Amino acid sequence: MRRVFIFLKITFYKLLPLFAVQFIFLLLAFFKQIMKKLFVLLFLISGMAHAQDRPMHELHSMMVFNFLKYIQWPDDTKSGDFSIAVIGDDNVYQTLQKFYSNRKVGSQKVSIENYSSADQVSGSYHLVYLSKNKSKEFDAVLEKFNSKSTLIITNTNGLGSKGSGINFRVVGDRLKFELNQAALTKCNLKVSSQLSNMAILI
Repeated sequence: MRRVFIFLKITFYKLLPLFAVQFIFLLLAFFKQIMKKLFVLLFLISGMAHAQDRPMHELHSMMVFNFLKYIQWPDDTKSGDFSIAVIGDDNVYQTLQKFYSNRKVGSQKVSIENYSSADQVSGSYHLVYLSKNKSKEFDAVLEKFNSKSTLIITNTNGLGSKGSGINFRVVGDRLKFELNQAALTKCNLKVSSQLSNMAILI
């Protein structure tokens, strides 16, 4: 019995450094994930606090892509490309295309299309960005994607309450965003509490 105890003791001390190394790696991986989320949250907060410091189309493009980290689409939409349609804003399209066309959302490659009006849009999209100068076409966009799992993002006062999932608003000199939870639920989109806590809920 004493020999068994001594053997177990020696084995424990031999394995202890290995356990310690594995624990450190797990801890580092955990903190890496936390830091990524904190970076995104800080970016969103920074964007909301300093809307006047950068071109609005850049802020919109970066925030749109970062929203995707906090919204979950249904499983039946997770094959093929993650498709984004931009309507009426070449600057937003070009910025998204430049910085995010080679990125992935989960395992899906990002595909971005540019349209000058809503009536040109056909097919299914995960996300539709409707520019302010095309806000009169909102009803047409909503009708096209009303029964689909599509996040509609707008940039005009009042469209959030009309059914847009996310609507940008400038309050004072700060860029903020409204979040219509009912509209997102209707589209079978799940939003994390982290994003909801930063939004103007309507």
